[in-house]
Formats: sequence, C-alpha cells, structure tokens
Amino acid sequence: MSRDTEDAIGTDVGGPLADLADLILNVGRLVRARTPEGPDVVALTETERQVMRVVDLYPGAAPSEIARRTRLQRTNVSTALRSLEAKGMVSRAATEGRGVAVRATERAAANLRVLHAAWAQELAAILGDDLDTVRQCTQLLSRLEQRLTADDLT
Repeated sequence: MSRDTEDAIGTDVGGPLADLADLILNVGRLVRARTPEGPDVVALTETERQVMRVVDLYPGAAPSEIARRTRLQRTNVSTALRSLEAKGMVSRAATEGRGVAVRATERAAANLRVLHAAWAQELAAILGDDLDTVRQCTQLLSRLEQRLTADDLT
C-alpha cells in the first residue's frame, strides 16, 4: 500500500475516503429530497432509480447485467423493470436466443431532462459560478461510478 493510500485511509476510522463516501451518500439524499414532484416528473423508487441509471449508462443491457452492475438481486431488478415498463420508462426487446435488451424510452429521457434542469437550478443557487470545481468534482465522481459499476469489480 502506498503512503498516499495510507494517508487517504487514515487512522481515524477510514480517513478522507470514508469522509468522501459519507458526504456522497448524504448529498445524494439531500438532492433527492429536493427533487421536484408533479405531473412532469415520473416518481421512482430508490431501486427504480438505480436501475434507470444503469439503463442510461449501458443502453441495451440485459436484466442480468443490470443486476450485476447495480449490485441488486435479480428478482428486485425484474420487479423494478416491470414497474418501469408500466410507467413507460423502459422498453424491453428480444435479442438473439432468449436474451433481452433494456432501453430507456423517450418518456424516461424527458423525465431526466426535467430532473436535470431542476437539479441544476438548485445547485446553481448554492454553488454559484464555480464551474471549474464542479467539473473536477463531476470527473472524480464519474470515475468512481464507472469503477463501481464495472464488471470486473468484485
């Protein structure tokens, strides 16, 4: 283990990396609490949100891939997919053999555009115009997400 890694883990119950994880979880909860409601927004459960994120990141993913990438039980993913399909958020199409490809619908894309606009407005009011820092933070969090949803992560 390198000295930088040792410093990041620290001796105080996890150090800066644990602090980062804690902040990510809390900020995510706070942003979700400010998510708009109404006729323009399709309400999703936490599991449905996780499934939609992977469907958006990996269009055409099979349900088993979605389960693997979200670290959710296959039965929970199947339940979420049925609900998302009923809400008009995903479509499923047969692939070779007995495979199924899941894709986001235009309704899901429109829903995401509404959410992105609301979240951007909310964060702009808090962060102002410090876009360089926002971009750096976004790059870091994107790297984390890609690695945490990667197939080779055990």
